[in-house]
Amino acid sequence: MHLTPVVAGLALAAVGNASPCPPRGGVKPIKQIELGPRPYYLVNNMTDGPLKDELQACTDKPMKPSTWSIGHRGGAPLQFPEHSRESALAGARMGAGVLECDVAFTKDRELVCRHSQCDLHTTTNIVAVPELNAKCTQPFRPAADGKPASAKCCTSDITLAEFKSLCAKMDGANTSATNPQAYLAGTPSWRTDLYATCGTVLEHKEHIALVEGLGLRHTPELKAPEVKMPFQGNYTQDMYAQQLIDNYKRARVPAERVLAQSFQYRDVLYWLKAEPAFGKTAILLDESGGTPETYPQAVQNLTTYHAAGVRTVAPPLAYLVEATKDGKIAPSAYARRANELGLAIITWSLERSGPLAAVHRNGDSYYSSIRDVIHKDGDMYELLDVLYRKVKVAGLFSDWSATVTFYANCVGVGLGSK
Repeated sequence: MHLTPVVAGLALAAVGNASPCPPRGGVKPIKQIELGPRPYYLVNNMTDGPLKDELQACTDKPMKPSTWSIGHRGGAPLQFPEHSRESALAGARMGAGVLECDVAFTKDRELVCRHSQCDLHTTTNIVAVPELNAKCTQPFRPAADGKPASAKCCTSDITLAEFKSLCAKMDGANTSATNPQAYLAGTPSWRTDLYATCGTVLEHKEHIALVEGLGLRHTPELKAPEVKMPFQGNYTQDMYAQQLIDNYKRARVPAERVLAQSFQYRDVLYWLKAEPAFGKTAILLDESGGTPETYPQAVQNLTTYHAAGVRTVAPPLAYLVEATKDGKIAPSAYARRANELGLAIITWSLERSGPLAAVHRNGDSYYSSIRDVIHKDGDMYELLDVLYRKVKVAGLFSDWSATVTFYANCVGVGLGSK
């Protein structure tokens, strides 16, 4: 197992000796990991060289779950509705050792798995349910008079019971639609609706029970509210952050098996003070350096985070790598500084994009710093190799867990105790 001083004693390494709770709800750990054809397609698509030879030598190797493979939005939203039970089960089948639930709150202050508090109009069928569409912050409006179709539906618009009545769908919307059904038909062409007939939405507590039954680890993200806080006058941000942790404590999940995340620095500081056991493994998601002007400050901020007790940072892929003059991929200034400080690094999100041959033309943000040296799908493993061997990332979020699981098994990372 690849274990560096950056990782030792932090985040994912810290959970190595913790045991999951007994299986619940009829779900059991998956013993036979199945990756499907995609990882092998990617390897065959690589440029000839030592890395391709190394990975091809692993193609007949039995696969195991890896904690280096983190299921983004469940682990399979490349083909399954995000944050659905089906996506989580597919991610687990593909060997994700950690499953994510992005957490938002409902009108009755219950926590549910949703990537954004206000994305129900693109990730569920809510606009096609008249009584629930009417409760949306902005109910569906058809395209007319040169204006696109639109809607804004938030978890805080409806109760938990109403949320549980929805079907999860592939993220997307058809903005030329003149009716709700057509608006829902907006899945990008490189994804699929094959497994999206009616995905099962999940309450946070249900997600905890599911992950425990699978014997895997948890990484909940506290999503930034899109409504005025305190919500309903007295539901504060700190109450919201505490509620997330309390759900794990009530389920008797050890703190060392929970990697709580937030983009808001104040949330991580709250956990460090109020729940230090959970704060120790918390992840500060960082997108403060998204422009050339703000990137140097993002690098400087790492020193502040470390001094405050943050031990794991998670920037997007593009923050961690850069293109060299000879067309190679190398660690960035951000990555080098995080390593100097002894911060663990987790990054996001692999397989969130379409075919890599189009990333330069499309200006894809995940590959913006290396777009001139990314030309085809097989280059994805060139990136992973740099992230592992040179950037020394402790884990990687992916929309198709099999891609990361294959690499993790080939190099032997994260394959120890669950």
